[in-house]
Amino acid sequence: MLAASPGGNFSHSSFVFRGFPALRHHHRLLALPFSASYLTVLLGNGVLVHVIRRTASLRGPMHLLLCALCVVDVLSATAIVPGLLLGLLFGWDRISLAGCLTQMFFAHFLSSLESTLLLAMALDRYAAVCRPLRYTELVGASAATKLLLFALVRSGSVMATLVALAGSLQFCGSNAIHHCYCDHMALVSLACGGTERSRAAGLAVIVCFVGVDIPLICLSYAKILSAVFRAAAGGEERRKALHTCGTHLIVMMCFYLVGSVSFLSHNLNIRIPTDANTFMGLLYILLPATINPVVYGVRTTEVRNALLRLIGRRGQNRTTRRVPPAGKTQT
Repeated sequence: MLAASPGGNFSHSSFVFRGFPALRHHHRLLALPFSASYLTVLLGNGVLVHVIRRTASLRGPMHLLLCALCVVDVLSATAIVPGLLLGLLFGWDRISLAGCLTQMFFAHFLSSLESTLLLAMALDRYAAVCRPLRYTELVGASAATKLLLFALVRSGSVMATLVALAGSLQFCGSNAIHHCYCDHMALVSLACGGTERSRAAGLAVIVCFVGVDIPLICLSYAKILSAVFRAAAGGEERRKALHTCGTHLIVMMCFYLVGSVSFLSHNLNIRIPTDANTFMGLLYILLPATINPVVYGVRTTEVRNALLRLIGRRGQNRTTRRVPPAGKTQT
């Protein structure tokens, strides 16, 4: 559909998703793994938030950050996957320009918010390991409030600028978005006018988040490993610290690397098949949301023990309800 613009030109007011073109005859089969992944995201993050809420001992800053990360992961997947499934199953693959810009804002806003939370979690561990005597002072309610405001302002302002620039463009050529959701550069590449400002804004986003957050995260974990290696007397403790930090860094690098390649493929004219680029865009959202509850939750001794206690308590309550009191018989 075309709409008249003030300048007398015409611009599309709706767009059609064309993700996975090589698999267009197998869209219903594609819905199965994405449905399973989305349910896993909901279940894993929901259980972790429930465990933290029900356990009084899990009230530290790290656990609150973990809860926030779970909420962001669920919202990120929800902003994209339900629409994707409707398109794959029923062919509902059309979206208005306003809806596209709204989805773009929330998808990129939540991803950037996750980046800030990962940085905050790395800095929290650094303070706990390397500055234990000042931990309460460094990581208190005031610091948490300031961090939250910083994350919201940084992500909100940057992504609002990105979306505003994309919304000011004219789309008078094709209205087929070669993706399964409204990715920034997938939409900007359809513009029929100059896109230099939008492309520059996309690069600025990469610099603002990847260029700042990754070095700080790596530096934090390097300091943590250095402190642990100096303090640990045995090789087992060093191995555990290296394994934990290494796992965290691998998860973070996957998040940043896949996101950066997907985001920069249009900016740098990197020729990536549409199916592969679409898959990377989904992997960037779904992979962290799926494995974060395991890496940061279940693999943590405190959280794992709390989960086992809740499961054991629920099983005990069920057994108690089934066994009749002494001296009475069941009817």
